[in-house]
Amino acid sequence: MDEAPQVVVVGAACRDLVDDDSRGWRLGGGASYAALAFARLGLRVGALVVADDEAASSTELRLVREAGVDLRFVPGARGPIFINVETPSGRLQRTPQVSDFVDPGALPAAWRPARAWMIAPVAAEIGDAWADVPPDGALVSVGWQGLLRVLRPGEPVVRNAPGPSPIVRRADLIGVGRDDVATDTPPEALTAYLHAGATMLFTDAERGGIAYTVGDRPDRLVERPWASVPIRRYVDPVGAGDTFLAGVVAAWIDPSITAGWDGPDPDLRFGAACASLILEGPGVFAVPTREAARRRMLGTD
Repeated sequence: MDEAPQVVVVGAACRDLVDDDSRGWRLGGGASYAALAFARLGLRVGALVVADDEAASSTELRLVREAGVDLRFVPGARGPIFINVETPSGRLQRTPQVSDFVDPGALPAAWRPARAWMIAPVAAEIGDAWADVPPDGALVSVGWQGLLRVLRPGEPVVRNAPGPSPIVRRADLIGVGRDDVATDTPPEALTAYLHAGATMLFTDAERGGIAYTVGDRPDRLVERPWASVPIRRYVDPVGAGDTFLAGVVAAWIDPSITAGWDGPDPDLRFGAACASLILEGPGVFAVPTREAARRRMLGTD
């Protein structure tokens, strides 16, 4: 790609160990889902990721390339491995392999003027220096949950409480889920870490969520609740939050994607439509196309 992408995605391609895949694992990571989602939604995408050799040569990342993503790997770096256990109280994780950092120096120079960015960590592999990489005025979106995980080889994954961070402060749009924070955390309190005008998408699974936009003071918030979009079947929850965030970002970049929706908050409706479709299939193979997401948004599928 000789020109700046419409959106740059950075993060790790991880491997989730599973029993229902002949390889014994399935590709994951917010960067994998977001890059494919943006491309299938019609945007020009560049993605810089860390990945081990098995992930880099996977069918899933070949699918990402075939969708038109200019996919680059950080030389000599590898992504994490997770063991996920879904329980009624949320997902439990441990890791036999931690992630290397995504080096900003590996970013192609031609990508630096990009006007939209998605920082999609899965295991705190994005350092604070990334806050200064996007140019002034660029739209910066962040998957907050990936900044909260603490990985140690062979041990359960520990989650830090949300707090101040240069990347969080730089975010114009940031996503985090109810199951990413302590149950007694009021979502309104998290907006204190954002800049004026930023929006936090607080997702709550099948209950939908609330978008909080910060006013000129942290205690002045505009709230926009959204409802989840009904699904036809439930297969796999992995990637739903990242795909929702990517759908909202895509609607901000290209508002025409929501044409025909005459209800409130078309960006949130479109993101919810994308998230509902990802639940209906296995892993990144269920990432929706623009046409499928629009049909789900409009209720015509």
